[in-house]
Amino acid sequence: MRIATSLLANLSAIRFVATAGNGSSAFAVLCATAFGLGGNADENRMPGELLVITSQQQWQGCLELDFRQRQGTQLSRSFVQAPLKVQRPFYPEGPEVCHLVTLHTAGGVVGGDRLSFNLQLHPQSHALITTAAAGKWYGSNGSEAIQTAHIAIAAGACLEWLPQETIVFNGAQVRQSMRVELAEDALWLGWEVLRFGRTARGEQFASGEWRSRTEVWQHDRPLWVDPQWLIGGSSMLTSPHGLWHCPVVGSFAVVGRSVSAEIVEQVRSLIPPSEQAEFGATRLLAGLLCRYRGQSTAEARRWFTAVWGLLRPMVLNRPICQPRVWQ
Repeated sequence: MRIATSLLANLSAIRFVATAGNGSSAFAVLCATAFGLGGNADENRMPGELLVITSQQQWQGCLELDFRQRQGTQLSRSFVQAPLKVQRPFYPEGPEVCHLVTLHTAGGVVGGDRLSFNLQLHPQSHALITTAAAGKWYGSNGSEAIQTAHIAIAAGACLEWLPQETIVFNGAQVRQSMRVELAEDALWLGWEVLRFGRTARGEQFASGEWRSRTEVWQHDRPLWVDPQWLIGGSSMLTSPHGLWHCPVVGSFAVVGRSVSAEIVEQVRSLIPPSEQAEFGATRLLAGLLCRYRGQSTAEARRWFTAVWGLLRPMVLNRPICQPRVWQ
């Protein structure tokens, strides 16, 4: 088992960098699972051959959601534009926490697509949002796929943003950004799990580009800014300061609460024995950041879920309740 207490400290070359508002460095890593597209055309493709999905229609998808506290958290407003949709809210924990599942009805994102998310949680509301299946960013013929998200979390509200893993196909051209605005006593928990290339089919991320930027702010003050940039086929795929031959990387952050050194040690105690993965946990300016780098999306997700199980009772006074679509 390799435990990183200063894991990937020099990731500036790949820009898998996490910084708190005070400029302190944090750990680097990410995560996901390889699923095939299915279909004869894909099954007949030779390993390593670039698969480009093209569409005559470039999607301009949009998802706008408002949550309010009305004797429990209710989805008070929703606006969807294809290919994005949401399932009906459900309440496995009772009325206080609204569970919501989002869907991408086209199956995946292709070059030229534009997707936007706009979420607002009003005071004292609490939502848990996940996805119906693994996300897919397909290989591109040169056009860039763009996804943006803006999330506003009011006083005393909480959003748990826990999508299933994402597969970045060889040749994908991706730019995504997320900005979270926290009011006083608001809380955001979020993770992302990525797999670069469908390694089960012998595919590597030999070409394409992945750009991502996550920002969490409170009162015009940055609490966490996490820019990421990976070029397909670059040395960062094999460098110890990058992916180091690991196709799976993952990040899990809790922002909006102070975390003690003792809690960080409890999180690190959950790191499982592994000869093919690295794990890291560190404090942020107002929260905690966990990272994974390895071979298995399942391994990353198990660890993140264990950390979630430890932290949720501490910060929300609730045990975890895994969404039914994960089962």
